Amino acid sequence: MSMKLWASLTLAVWLITATSSLAQSNYVLDTNNEPLESDEEYYIRPAITDNGGRFTLIDRNGTCPLHVGLENTDTPQGYPVRFTPFATDDDDVRVNRDLRVTFVEVSSICVQTTEWRVGENDTTTGRRLVVTGRDNRTGSYSNYFRITQNGTLYNIEWCPTEVCPTCRFICGTGGILRENGRILFALDGTPLPVVFQKKDD
Repeated sequence: MSMKLWASLTLAVWLITATSSLAQSNYVLDTNNEPLESDEEYYIRPAITDNGGRFTLIDRNGTCPLHVGLENTDTPQGYPVRFTPFATDDDDVRVNRDLRVTFVEVSSICVQTTEWRVGENDTTTGRRLVVTGRDNRTGSYSNYFRITQNGTLYNIEWCPTEVCPTCRFICGTGGILRENGRILFALDGTPLPVVFQKKDD
């Protein structure tokens, strides 16, 4: 076997291995190191517990829609969510891919879906708040989020370029906004690293 052929075969094997590893690492992993599945329910919580507890619904001003926020303490409260990838052939959630996030097992006075969307700007900080409810306006992509990776931790971002590759978005990463003893989830501030805990664990 010639040296050139041997080098080509070695390179081919390496590329296949690297591609396979990269494909596996594209999955978003839960706290058990298992890929997030679209038909399962998960609690989202901050990677650093000083930032609050599990994600929940917040009644900000006594009107609908309800806001996405965090419990004030790291207690077993909050609501689980389900992730629905934009790519319908994906059963597992992948990094940097568009998806919908919906609170499940919720009883609410608001007669609307508990699906997340980008809402209004906070009048004090100008940050975009994350609220619940479906945005059915034509050309609106406010219900699509994505999970990005930062080392072993994750961030939740709004940048639906998979849904609309030709659109130009002012993308934003989710963080916390403290207001009158509440912790709201909002874009455009310091990113909040999060982890995902399977509901039945």
